[in-house]
Amino acid sequence: MFKPRFLKKTPLAWLQVKRERTRLMVAIAGIAFADMLIFIQMGFEGALYDAAIQPHRNLQADLVLTNPQMQTLFSVKDFPRQRLYQTLAHEDVASVSGVYIATGQWKNPETRLERAILVWGIDPTEPSFNFPEVNQNLHKIQPLNQLLFDQAGRPEYGFTAAAYGETGQFSAELNGMQVDVTGVFTNGASFAADGNVIASDSTFLRLFPDQNADHIEVGLVQLKPGADVEKVQHELTAALPDDVLIGSPEDFAQIEREYWANGTGIGFIFGLGVGVGFIVGIVIVYQILYSDVSEHLPEYATLKAMGYTDSYLLSVLIQESLLLAVLGYVPSIVLAFGLYQLAFTATMLPIAMTSRRAITVLILTIVMCSVSGAIAMRKLRTADPADIF
Repeated sequence: MFKPRFLKKTPLAWLQVKRERTRLMVAIAGIAFADMLIFIQMGFEGALYDAAIQPHRNLQADLVLTNPQMQTLFSVKDFPRQRLYQTLAHEDVASVSGVYIATGQWKNPETRLERAILVWGIDPTEPSFNFPEVNQNLHKIQPLNQLLFDQAGRPEYGFTAAAYGETGQFSAELNGMQVDVTGVFTNGASFAADGNVIASDSTFLRLFPDQNADHIEVGLVQLKPGADVEKVQHELTAALPDDVLIGSPEDFAQIEREYWANGTGIGFIFGLGVGVGFIVGIVIVYQILYSDVSEHLPEYATLKAMGYTDSYLLSVLIQESLLLAVLGYVPSIVLAFGLYQLAFTATMLPIAMTSRRAITVLILTIVMCSVSGAIAMRKLRTADPADIF
């Protein structure tokens, strides 16, 4: 089959893409806009889950005991502390400790405005978290009304790490009681809590006098070196009553993640946003390809008359759409990095680009543009060689 010289030197798809510079720029901007919608929705969804489960994953334990009805830290459920002590009967259990969790009202010392904050009550003689700042300062919360403050929380609490670093002092009201910050750690805000503080179990019970001291929200179990975690988990599950759930810290984290993903409308909203961005991209690329085919229909008809098949012309459209996908994806990921940083600064949520998300959006962009090319092929099929003679 005879092939024109320009097809031998330069791919037809690239010639079609760069022929109309204005249309090319519009296509790139449209695809980048659609990709940005997807990046933003995925970014906030990922930040939601990462922030929500970060404290779960930082619990220092091999196994975690919780109430089976507990779904989120926003609305915790307790269980008898006795269940935690019963695990000590297992030969592979080295130590246990309990954690209290509740939402308190923090009063900004400057504005006097109250804001909800998540309060963790731990045994100050036993490490409960993997945060180095917490474990190094456990002795500082042993006195009553002393707290460790999450310096990555929202600024509305009135606490600034810079000011605290200069004076080493910060006082505020929590549940109407005067408390002093004696140390800081870094966890970050989430959709469930704008900030966190860690107190001793004694201070916690003073802040929440209605809390039953014999009931805890989380039980931490440390196993002896070399113990089979899954085996111990199954044996403890069989030995203890069904009013406790035994799992790993990651299992505990996935319960929280499942709540936000499926127990609320937030996961659906973010998923819908990704779908809208995908559809917008299909429409934009389709319009660009359709206009291009319509304007150059006689040329495509000439190619048909020369013996080129519909399959070949479809491959040209698909190549053109893939070129547009790559050209539109590059500026979108660059802009996404900047917007993620801006969103992190404004919300303190752990929103950041990941390789998995970048690859996912690239694949979605390729699929989006390929679908548009396949749809535009319907117009190309109408190119009849007889019409040009």
